[in-house]
Amino acid sequence: MKKIEAIIKPFKLDELKEALAELHVTGMTVTEVKGFGRQKGHTEVYRGAEYVVDFIPKIKVEIVVSGELVDQVIETILGSVKTGKIGDGKIFVMPIETVCRIRTGERDKDAI
Repeated sequence: MKKIEAIIKPFKLDELKEALAELHVTGMTVTEVKGFGRQKGHTEVYRGAEYVVDFIPKIKVEIVVSGELVDQVIETILGSVKTGKIGDGKIFVMPIETVCRIRTGERDKDAI
């Protein structure tokens, strides 16, 4: 099992959710986050005053899938959220040792 974390632009969330549903990905966790990468924020002007926005609002999507689905999920994420512009985000893949569903006690693949 693998945990896939994707940091994406907020307006791409619905498109990603629909694309993952077509793969029968049954669950995900979504968190509103802020951060920056290479672009290091940007400058905005508000009422004539210029200020720096250091942290850009993003969405973090966390998905746990079986190992054989990892490449499909990554390709689906890339296909549904990529704009080709700076700040599209990142995808991280991490191993998961154990999953346990609290309500039933099911473990691993049965708990996904």
